[in-house]
Amino acid sequence: MAAAWPAGRASSAAGPPGLLCALWLVTVAAGHCGAAASGAVGGEETPKCEDLRVGQYICKEPKINDATQEPVNCTNYTAHVQCFPAPKITCKDLSGNETHFTGNEVGFLKPISCRNVNGYSYKVAVALSLFLGWLGADRFYLGYPALGLLKFCTVGFCGIGSLIDFILISMQIVGPSDGSSYIIDYYGTRLTRLSITNETFRKTQLYP
Repeated sequence: MAAAWPAGRASSAAGPPGLLCALWLVTVAAGHCGAAASGAVGGEETPKCEDLRVGQYICKEPKINDATQEPVNCTNYTAHVQCFPAPKITCKDLSGNETHFTGNEVGFLKPISCRNVNGYSYKVAVALSLFLGWLGADRFYLGYPALGLLKFCTVGFCGIGSLIDFILISMQIVGPSDGSSYIIDYYGTRLTRLSITNETFRKTQLYP
């Protein structure tokens, strides 16, 4: 009985150091995991400048061609304007380089829509329709010679056809025969036709 006591004390004395070692290993492992997690969070990929949110950049107004009243670099119904990320924004620029912007550097080019024009003036078309529509001058100008001749021979369908054409041309429903758009002041009264696509679609109206 006397020999067993020291052995028991020895085993109990040896217990706490083993427990401390286990706790130390768990703490070290947890520290490594936390460092790895923080490194993963801190290592997020820098976004492209064109993916910035509204308010994180500002774009210049397009340069307008005086003759066409459309952006000077309009090609295939698309033009591009220079956009400047806000100060202290970091993103990838046009070359794919990570850049810390100060507000004065171009970050990306934003595409904007533009129209195809072919020399047909909206103001001229409306004026011809108003004053000489009964002679078919508006239809001749827009490239509809058959309708123009018919209006000329019938005095604008007795005035009714002239009135209808004036309304249609004024509302930009009737345009040039070649499918181009009217030349209208870029910041003037131009109409935009809306269509339903994958990006613009009607949502079902829910009534309470």
